[in-house]
Amino acid sequence: MLIVGIAGGTGSGKTTVVKKIIERLPPGEVAVLPQDAYYRDNGHLPLEERQEMNFDHPSSVEFPLLVKHLKMLKAGNTIQQPVYSYLTCTRQKETIPIAPHDVILVEGILILTDEELRNHFDIKVFVDADADDRLGRVIRRDLLERGRSVEKVLERYDKTVKPMHLQFIEPTKRYADIIVPQGGNNEVAISILTSIIEKNLKSSNGFHA
Repeated sequence: MLIVGIAGGTGSGKTTVVKKIIERLPPGEVAVLPQDAYYRDNGHLPLEERQEMNFDHPSSVEFPLLVKHLKMLKAGNTIQQPVYSYLTCTRQKETIPIAPHDVILVEGILILTDEELRNHFDIKVFVDADADDRLGRVIRRDLLERGRSVEKVLERYDKTVKPMHLQFIEPTKRYADIIVPQGGNNEVAISILTSIIEKNLKSSNGFHA
């Protein structure tokens, strides 16, 4: 089993990079664990407080559970991945069963901030993009998917997204084995990364689901 961590700032194009890698690899070989699924459940807080949560701080993610699930997959066991709702800022009752695959892609803005999690990655990737490009993507995404107003998105960007990026996310670039500039638009970098994954798969005795 090959475990690849794909980090980068909010709106950097991580999800696009993940999709393009999956498209280039044989069907059924890849499973994705999104960091977003492992945000801590804040159901005990009033909705107003939940909507003000700082999702760009490492303390917002339940890293021990994500590490536990990676260990279970490595051992050949199926996990129950949590489902997190950005609309209610709570973890849902249902879960998603994920079986072991040859390649596990772990994707999220903060995944390289946790040392124990970092140590489970065979390849560490940082998807890089200009701040202006990231902000544009964040505005579009939050308007369409998370029901936020432009004013709310910009307020959150200035209050948490930008300072947290500078404090926690940008510094993790130094841990990356591969940096992908220009996010999901960098076809050359994505092709190189896919080739490295394929080479590692061929040279290892990966678990076959």
